[in-house]
Amino acid sequence: MNHFNASRQPMPAQRPNNTPGSAEARKLAEDLMDAMSALLGLIERETELVRAGKVREAMTMEGKKQELSRRYVGAISQLKANQDKLAKSAPELLSTLHRHHDAFRAMLQVNLTVLATAHAVSESVVRGVNAEIQKRNVPNTYTAAGRRAAPGPRHITPLAVSRTL
Repeated sequence: MNHFNASRQPMPAQRPNNTPGSAEARKLAEDLMDAMSALLGLIERETELVRAGKVREAMTMEGKKQELSRRYVGAISQLKANQDKLAKSAPELLSTLHRHHDAFRAMLQVNLTVLATAHAVSESVVRGVNAEIQKRNVPNTYTAAGRRAAPGPRHITPLAVSRTL
């Protein structure tokens, strides 16, 4: 067959390329779901530990949490880069991912609330301890009007906290 005849052959009907696009979309979705599941499992465990007052144990998860967060961000970036193809080849998969992501964000919000509460409580404790220490360091004097004198800056001493205890 020569070049002329080959170009005159009827071209096969172009079918939508659903299979490779769909497989690629499914791979992107699976990567994102795996990243969200792994990160969510770790975050749920961290939330349990912080609620139980085991902050030190929760802090040991930081490295793994960073690694899973990077994996999650990478999966989201890949998904965003291919969002148009995904919307065309697998719109039902995209809507499922949106629903799962909404649940994921809700769990993250719970975790952030627990962490913010723990932070506020610990900050309150440290401020209370500091206030008690400062009271002991300040001389008890009174003004001419009979009121307690406010301490000057030279009487205030800094509070040092050791994290290795």
